[in-house]
Amino acid sequence: MAEHLTIRSLHGTAALRRADRLLREVWGTSRGEDPPMPLDLMCAFAHAGGYVGGAFLDDELVGVSAGFLAAGRTLHSHVAGVSAPARGRGVGRALKEHQRAWAAERELVAVSWTFDPLVRRNAYFNLTLLGARVTAYLPDFYGPMSDGINDGGPSDRLFVTWPTRESTPAPAGGEEGAVAVDETGAVRAGADAPLLRCATPPDIEALRTADPRAAGRWRTALAGGLGGALERGYAVTGFTRSGWYLLARGGAA
Repeated sequence: MAEHLTIRSLHGTAALRRADRLLREVWGTSRGEDPPMPLDLMCAFAHAGGYVGGAFLDDELVGVSAGFLAAGRTLHSHVAGVSAPARGRGVGRALKEHQRAWAAERELVAVSWTFDPLVRRNAYFNLTLLGARVTAYLPDFYGPMSDGINDGGPSDRLFVTWPTRESTPAPAGGEEGAVAVDETGAVRAGADAPLLRCATPPDIEALRTADPRAAGRWRTALAGGLGGALERGYAVTGFTRSGWYLLARGGAA
């Protein structure tokens, strides 16, 4: 029998403890380590008008997302996680859609969040499938983070926004004629070209375990290539299935 996916807001200590256990499982944190979101903070969010949502396959909690009201009438999604067995089954997208609908019902104008620009699958999901817009590159945004996902190095992040009311098709952009920024961070030609594309590694999380020094070089390269391009007035216009950020000067595709 097919499983039924439902998304609903979470309230009450028992439900939020269940959410806490799931997030710890996703991040690989034990009871002695800092969780991705402290339980008391999640309880405060749920009680004081913030967002805490849970995704259920039948009666099993398989995904959690939590956020708070932020400047400019927005919802900032601080944490989201999906259990390993439920990944690739539409749970993450359903959570995001629920967040967006929740925000729209409260007349908020956008949902914002951050993500690691090196994680290729997240970049494709956020920028191409959802159509979120990159607004900033944030170097070492959270400080060093050591858990089952991060490696203790600088926590560079992309900050994205996702409007609640208007249609947001996937960002447009083509690779044709785009000057490449490779894994060394070097622009191969034409530093001031109208179009750029910046590479990402196939699996940065596996690389952090297998070759931490190579992973560190990728972080430095993307900070210089992608972060530097944004500082020089380029805008991200898309992300390809093959793992390239597409950028255009001034945002023109």
